[in-house]
Amino acid sequence: MRNAMRAGVFAAAFTLGTAGLAVAQQQSTFDAVKARGTVNCGVSTGVAGFSNPDSQGVWRGLDVDGCRAVAAALFGDASKVRFVGTTTQNRFPALQSGEVDVLVRTTTWTLAREASLGFLFTGVNFYDGQAFMVKRSLGVNSAKELDGATVCVQPGTTTELNLSDYFRTNRMSFRPVVIESVEEIRNAFISGRCDVYTNDSSSLASFRSTQGANAEQYVLLPEIISKEPLGPVVRKGDAKWFDLVRWVGFAQLAAEELGVTSANVDEMLKSQNPEIQRLLGVTGGLGEMLGLDNRWAYNVIKQVGNFEEMWERSITPMGVPRGINNLWTKGGLMYAPPVR
Repeated sequence: MRNAMRAGVFAAAFTLGTAGLAVAQQQSTFDAVKARGTVNCGVSTGVAGFSNPDSQGVWRGLDVDGCRAVAAALFGDASKVRFVGTTTQNRFPALQSGEVDVLVRTTTWTLAREASLGFLFTGVNFYDGQAFMVKRSLGVNSAKELDGATVCVQPGTTTELNLSDYFRTNRMSFRPVVIESVEEIRNAFISGRCDVYTNDSSSLASFRSTQGANAEQYVLLPEIISKEPLGPVVRKGDAKWFDLVRWVGFAQLAAEELGVTSANVDEMLKSQNPEIQRLLGVTGGLGEMLGLDNRWAYNVIKQVGNFEEMWERSITPMGVPRGINNLWTKGGLMYAPPVR
């Protein structure tokens, strides 16, 4: 009987301990990042407009600014980020292993990635779609004219799968040239090793924007063959961290909708608009619900800007129109739930 009682106590203690461990795991990333004092953010290497070191070695781009926004919310300092360059092959292991706390790397939100890899996407920072680029000298005006072409593509991506599906559906053949490195794949395309370069249209536009006087040699074909919602990714089981990353993005969209910018945010602290008051932490105490200072969104907007400011800084110079990445009030898909 005594042994049975001991077993029962052990079982109860084990259950409580397991429950406690589960709770600790849910908060582990948030607590670890806060204790460390920096956000380890996984980004791509060399994608202009999204994440790319400039001539001074300073990281620039839409994804990079997303990382800085998380740091601004958590620490009140957007500079407290360590950028970790990742490839299409090692990006997911880097997140799974804890090498990075969040992946903001032109990564497509799919069912398989959430259901089988143990990830959660916190939202969308760029609605994209896969496209094809050819040299103008090829004389091709449509992807339907690419039967028998050699196509440069990265392995282990949704791009590779979409490519196969598209050609099979349209009863065309192609010869893949599979290269992991973005830089190498672009060099292969420039040198004529492949007829076609396929990737998200944003990435293709990014490549063309870096070609200077030669940009006119490259043509984006009109077909968009997939839906590619890109956004930040975190590990499952870290609810507090998930909430933080998700609502930082939403706060920047809400700020744009409300007309709050890095230039006027100090003046907006005096606004009588209750939505603006809640967003900037003047009223409501929403920061406390996230485990943050109530001025968390103020810090994000002051130091990084609203979503429109990030777009104008990084994407507009590539010649990419806002399109479906506009706010819902302007015919786009960008929409933030109420910040209240």
